[in-house]
Order: sequence, then structure tokens, then C-alpha cells
Amino acid sequence: MSAISAPNPIAPGRVLADLVPGERVRDIALIGTFAAVIGLSAQVAVFLPFSPVPVTGQTFAVLLGAAALGAGRATLGASLYLVLGVAGVPWFTATGGASFGYIIGFVAAAWIVGRLARLGNDRTVARTVALMAVGNLVIYAAGVTGLALVLGVGIVEATLLGAVPFLIGDAVKLALAAALLPATWKLVGSHGA
Repeated sequence: MSAISAPNPIAPGRVLADLVPGERVRDIALIGTFAAVIGLSAQVAVFLPFSPVPVTGQTFAVLLGAAALGAGRATLGASLYLVLGVAGVPWFTATGGASFGYIIGFVAAAWIVGRLARLGNDRTVARTVALMAVGNLVIYAAGVTGLALVLGVGIVEATLLGAVPFLIGDAVKLALAAALLPATWKLVGSHGA
């Protein structure tokens, strides 16, 4: 008689949140917590004199959270953040609408990054770098487009205002995520969870 073994925790098809027991309660708690973390990461904002878009930890929170939660939970959490912010929860950074395109980008990036993570693209440093770069590009595309519309400027000027000033900081966040995610998977795999 052969023993039935549990699924390999580091095999593609799983994300870190799948390892937490109690499926329905876990998912509701993770979705709400993800929305709150995005909101909290917006509260520490550094306004730049040459851009209407502040530096926050939101991009890092969205991308890292999406990789850990997977597409479904991450998209619901980012959507909850968006809906509650529009409904009046005071967790959007006060930018006069200049950042709203980025918030829409968070929802799209959450789905894409979460989907790519579920396919196993968060297990190595190189794949995590690519995963985070794709997520950043999605956020930039939506954010810069929204910024151009709000300010009434061309896409080149909007890119200079809303993407270029953040490239170095986002590269640092990307490197941090590229270290954290594969290391966490190695830790999980070594404990046989």
C-alpha cells in the first residue's frame, strides 16, 4: 500500500497564500488585508517638486502581494481598494486625480502578476525580476495614460512626469522582491509545508 502524498508546495499552480489553511475565511481575510495594505502604503507619500505623482510603497505592495496571493485574490483586493477609495475611504494619496490611472493599473497588474506567479514565475530571481518588470509596466501604462488625460498633456510629457522619476526606486523595489519571493519559496520547500 502506497502512501498518498500532499501536493508539492513549490510546484507551479500554487502561490504562497495557498499554503495558509482554512480556504474561505483565509481568502476573505487575505483580500481585505491586501486592500488595507495598499491603502496603508499610500499613506507614506513623498511628493516630488517635479511630478504630480508622489513616491509611495503602493507599487511594491501591489506587486509583491499579487505574487503571494495569486490573480483572483489579488485582483479582488486591489478592486476593493479602488471601490472603497472611490466610495470615500480616505486612503488615496491626495493628488487631485493625477494618481487615479495608477490605481486602475494596480487592478490590472494584480491579475497579471498573480497569474504569472501561479504559473511558477516567482520561484527564481530571474523570473521574479521579469514578473515584477511586467507588473511595473502595466502600472506605468495605466498611470501615465491617466496622468496625460488629467493634466491634458501628451504621452511623452506624462511619461517624463509620471514614470521616469520613479525608475530607480522601482528598480530597487524589484530587486527586493526578487530576493524575497524565491527565498520564501526555498524556505517553504525546505520545511515541507
